[in-house]
Amino acid sequence: MAASSGAAELRQRLDEADYLVDEGLATALYLALALGQPLLLEGEPGVGKTAAAKALARVLDAPLVRLQCYEGLTASEALYEWNYQRQLLAIRLAESRDEKLADADLFTEEFLQERPILRCIRSAGPVAPVLLIDEIDRADDQFEALLLEFLGEFAVTIPELGTFAAARRPVVVLTSNRSRELHDAMLRRCLYHWIDFPTASRAADILRRSVPASSEALITAAADFVGRVRGLDLDKSPGMAETIDWVAALTVLGATELTRADVIRSLGAITKTPDDRETVIEALEELGHGRGTDEDRQ
Repeated sequence: MAASSGAAELRQRLDEADYLVDEGLATALYLALALGQPLLLEGEPGVGKTAAAKALARVLDAPLVRLQCYEGLTASEALYEWNYQRQLLAIRLAESRDEKLADADLFTEEFLQERPILRCIRSAGPVAPVLLIDEIDRADDQFEALLLEFLGEFAVTIPELGTFAAARRPVVVLTSNRSRELHDAMLRRCLYHWIDFPTASRAADILRRSVPASSEALITAAADFVGRVRGLDLDKSPGMAETIDWVAALTVLGATELTRADVIRSLGAITKTPDDRETVIEALEELGHGRGTDEDRQ
C-alpha cells in the first residue's frame, strides 16, 4: 500500500473514532506505525496531542499504557522496580529454615515489578500496546537519558537480569508542550510533528463531534471567538480542550447562540487567570460583543 493511501485510510479511521486530524498529523501517525519508530508530538497545551495517542489506541484496538511525566520521575516509576517487600519476606522465610539467600536468589524475575515501559516491552498480548509518554518536557534531563536505550532499541537493560528487547515493538507516542528544549539525542530517535491550533472551520468540526447537543450557531460563533481570543496578549491562551469545555458549559447553561452575557458568565472555562479574564472582557467590544458596563467584571 502506498504511504499516501495508508495515511488517508488511517485518517478516515481516526475520523470514524471521532478524532479529526489533518493530512500532516495523519501522515506522521501512519509513518510511526509503518516504520516502527517513536513519534514526538509537540504543540501548545490543549491542541489534542494526548488525544491523538488515545484515538490511535482505539483505532488499533490496542491497550493504551500511559506514563505521565513530572519533575523527578525515576526509573523505578517508569521502567521497573524490585519488590523489596517480597524480597524481605523471602529472606525471613529462608532464615526461619536456617538457609541463606544469595543476591542472585533475590534479584530474579519473581521479584521484578514491571512499570509502564518494561510492561510494554514484555507485552505478550495479541496487539502491541500504544505507549503514551505524556508531557516529556515536564521530566528532567536524567529521565530523558533513561529513555535513550528504549527509544533507540526498544529494549531495557536490568543489570541483575540482562537486556529485555521487545519481540514486537509497541507504538510509542511522546507529547511535549515545549516548556523546555528536549535533547538532540532523544529527538534523533523520534519522528516529529508539530500540532497547530486548528482553524476556525476545523475547530467547529471538532466541536460538532465533541458537543453534539450544541447548536450550529453557537458552535460557529464559539470557534471564531476563541480564534480571536488567542490573538490577545494572554498568560494562558485557550486550547481546543478548553474550547470544548466552554461550548459544553454554554450548552448546559441553555445558550443557543453566543451573547455578551453568556460569554462573561462562562469565561472561567477559557480564561484561567484574573488578568486573562480582565483582558478578554476589555476586548469584548472589538471581538464583536458590544460595549459593556462595570457590572461585567463582577
